Amino acid sequence: MTETTEQNPIILASASIVRSNLLRAAGVEISVQASDIDEVAVRQVLDISDAPMPPADVGLVLAEAKARSVAALNPGTIVIGADQILALDNEIFSKPDSIAVAHRQLKQLRGRTHELHAGICCVRDDQTLFRYTDSASLTVRDFSDDFLQNYLNQEGEDVCTSVGAYKLEGRGVQLFSKIEGDYFTILGLPLVPLLEFLRSQKVIAQ
Repeated sequence: MTETTEQNPIILASASIVRSNLLRAAGVEISVQASDIDEVAVRQVLDISDAPMPPADVGLVLAEAKARSVAALNPGTIVIGADQILALDNEIFSKPDSIAVAHRQLKQLRGRTHELHAGICCVRDDQTLFRYTDSASLTVRDFSDDFLQNYLNQEGEDVCTSVGAYKLEGRGVQLFSKIEGDYFTILGLPLVPLLEFLRSQKVIAQ
């Protein structure tokens, strides 16, 4: 069984239940301390530059910012930061703040292919130890308006907890006609490379 050592606790700098469940299901003992960075403000700074940052890099910047903010409060601890960006062509989506917004976003995604970019970063004190980003491509099928309304009725406010207004591990999988990419990347935490890094640091069993 994979387990952490008491001398090297691991903190997940994310409030995501999916991410914490993935790590714990893999046998990694973690504590959770969500970062308080203003993600919207960080994105706005990145967007106003002369050369807008690629979506995958935006996710990595946010992941590192989260990890660093929590690591500053927890000396000597490895902190995992993670972020996920949904991009349709050149447009970056945010989590819908209402079912109405989720409805509008899903209609925009319907019949098209979008990308999910997941970035993870591990920080200890002021040192960045690990950066990793991976992408997946998802094609939304041309579902009917009735299907969409029924989906939203069944899922309710839960659609507002994920950037795409769907969860692949649940009813949301019915939205797609084609999925290419790592399952864990789609869930927002590329797990295999992260575990490999943690093993290299001897904070989980080798």
